[in-house]
Amino acid sequence: MPTQPTPSLTPDQAVAPVQALIVVDMQNAFVGGDGAVPDVERLLESVRGLLARARESGAVVIQLQNDGEPGTSDEPGTPGWEIHLPVDTDRGEVLLRKTVDDGFEDSPLETLLRDAGVKELAVCGVMSEMCVRATASTALDLGFRVVLPHDAHATYDIPAAEGISDVVPAATVSRVAEWTLGDEVEIVARAAAVGFTKP
Repeated sequence: MPTQPTPSLTPDQAVAPVQALIVVDMQNAFVGGDGAVPDVERLLESVRGLLARARESGAVVIQLQNDGEPGTSDEPGTPGWEIHLPVDTDRGEVLLRKTVDDGFEDSPLETLLRDAGVKELAVCGVMSEMCVRATASTALDLGFRVVLPHDAHATYDIPAAEGISDVVPAATVSRVAEWTLGDEVEIVARAAAVGFTKP
């Protein structure tokens, strides 16, 4: 049974800086318009802050983009599939497409991080219990130090299921996703506490 994850830090308490930022599936389908996750403005503010600090410090920035099935809101080539926060290719940022939850599976993500000398990273984006959790979990398994800012990942409510549960609020789903990562992940209350450095 997993032990309790590292307790969340107070909002103004900083953590040791990390060398990379992985932004998971911040696509129009999930963070723009009527289909956006709950409390999307809070999420966008937090992720924009992380991006700004990572870029200013020279940290590695990698964005992941999910290729949904035909007919889904993130089907490749549709407006919903497009990345919401532009990738700064001029400074060497990378966009990796994927078809599964885990950003490391069948992708060059690990190689890109190792080649850049990254040992410590922060993960943010959507969805908390799916692609964010899967990517953070594999990063931990690969030996990276992983910081997960609580206000920089999000998901949707889980609908009610007769005989199983009422609606599970998105905030609860996100917190449970953090909990399942165990005691190696560093969960911080506010993205503003996360600093960056060059690898």
